[in-house]
Order: sequence, then structure tokens, then C-alpha cells
Amino acid sequence: MTEAELYTLYKGIYLPSALHPPESLKYYEDFTFRPDDILIATYPKSGTTWMQEIVPLIMSGGDPASVESLPNWDRVPWLEEQRALILNLEQRPSPRMFSTHYRYNMLPPSFFKVKPKVIYITRNPKDVFTSAFHYYDTTSFLVKPGPQNEFLHKFLDGNVMFGSWFDHVKSWLNAEDKEHIMYISYEELIMDLKDSVARIAKFLGKSLEAEVVEKIAERCLFKNMRQNNMSNYSLVPAQFMDQSKSKFLRKGIAGDWKNQLTEAEAEHFDAVYKDKMKDVTYKFVWD
Repeated sequence: MTEAELYTLYKGIYLPSALHPPESLKYYEDFTFRPDDILIATYPKSGTTWMQEIVPLIMSGGDPASVESLPNWDRVPWLEEQRALILNLEQRPSPRMFSTHYRYNMLPPSFFKVKPKVIYITRNPKDVFTSAFHYYDTTSFLVKPGPQNEFLHKFLDGNVMFGSWFDHVKSWLNAEDKEHIMYISYEELIMDLKDSVARIAKFLGKSLEAEVVEKIAERCLFKNMRQNNMSNYSLVPAQFMDQSKSKFLRKGIAGDWKNQLTEAEAEHFDAVYKDKMKDVTYKFVWD
């Protein structure tokens, strides 16, 4: 099926229509944030699921109850998805935890007024592409990726769900009032998960003992998260996501793009990246 059949064009970007009906998009536009809310913001395939495991464990002081009893899409729901309409989010006690794949400038007026804490995760876009290439093939609500080179051009041009990786990242890097935003990368989580957990906890104002930090980091290792049925998407029916083609939690590594892209594709990617990011001064781990 094509983009016209499966996607809604919303504020210039593609959104999967099956997950983002008009009423859920309107719900987010009118959503009222609280100052103590926590928002995980990502471009898709950049570590959202990982952070949906880490943050609840930090906020609970290491108590695993929430990550063992609630699917990640309910414990830290996406505000733009239709599921948000039925979760009574207004009734949830503070601090509430949410996710979004929106760009910074797409957030509702209340976000800019109360300035809740945001954790923005970046990831090497070549690995984002690689993860997306496998993921798109498993779902019924996304356009099939087709030949790799064809999907690569779509990805680089932003003709994929949630638009251009470059525009998304730049929108958040150029955010105003950056003191309420923590920038962290997928690669940093891989390099030192314990240190990352400690830094996230400090940003969120949670004082945790070293052994609690260690326990959270251990639980959030990729191999352990894959065993958690509340996090590995095994609850999603096969007609929506067929994990026999590719596991949702596939590898959890950095640099898998080297196994995916041809030399010519990698060179083309680098050329586009250099041009699109030429005015960005932020130093990424992969640069």
C-alpha cells in the first residue's frame, strides 16, 4: 500500500493514519501539560522503548512493578496516538510520564507555557535508518520499505513517518529554554548505561543510591528488556506487527548500519548529512 493509502499528512509530515486519527491529533493540540510532567521525545527508532523502561524505574526508585505490569505504550504513552484518548491521562497522579515523536515546534501551547522536563534522545541516523528498514517491513500500518536504496532516498528526503530526521533533530537542538531539556544519545546509553541512568536521575531530581542505579541499569540491559513481555511488543497482534520477520527489539547495538549500507549508500548518506547538518554546532557522539 502507498503513502496516500496509509498515511495522514499532518503539518507537513506523514503520520500512520491507523495510529493517529484526527481526534487524537486534536487531543494533543489541546493537551494541558503540568510543570512536573516528564516527556521523552525522540525521532522514531532512536531509543524510545529503552527510555520508557529507564524513566519509570528511576521515578519508582527501582521498583519494577510498573514495567512488569503495564505495556510501555500505557506506562509512558505517546500523546499523539489514539491510545492517549482512553487512558484518562488527566487523572494520572504527578509526575506523569509521556512520549512523543513530535518536533519541538509541533508541541501544544501548554508545553511552552509550563516547560515540563524533556529527555531528548538522538541516535546515529544511519542506525536509525537501519532499524527503520527492518521495522517498516514488519508492520501493516506503514508503507513497506521496498528495495533498500529506494527506502534510503525516502528516508533522506523525509518521506517517511514523522518526516525528516534532520529537521526533527534540529528542531529540538534549536529549542528555547534548554535548561528543562536533557540531551542524551543512544550511543551514550550503550557505552555506559549505569552512568547514563545516574545522569538521568539527577536531571529528574531523583536521588538514588548507587546500588539502585546499578539495579536499574542491569534491568535495562537490552538482553533483559527483550525478556520483558511488557516491553518487547510481543503483546501486539501479528496482523499489526509480524515479529517473525524481525524482532521489535532487534539488536540494540551501535554501528549496525555497517552491516546494512553499501559503501556507495554510506557515502551518499554522509554527503547528505554533511550538507543538512552544516550549521549544527552540537557535537554528536558519532561525529
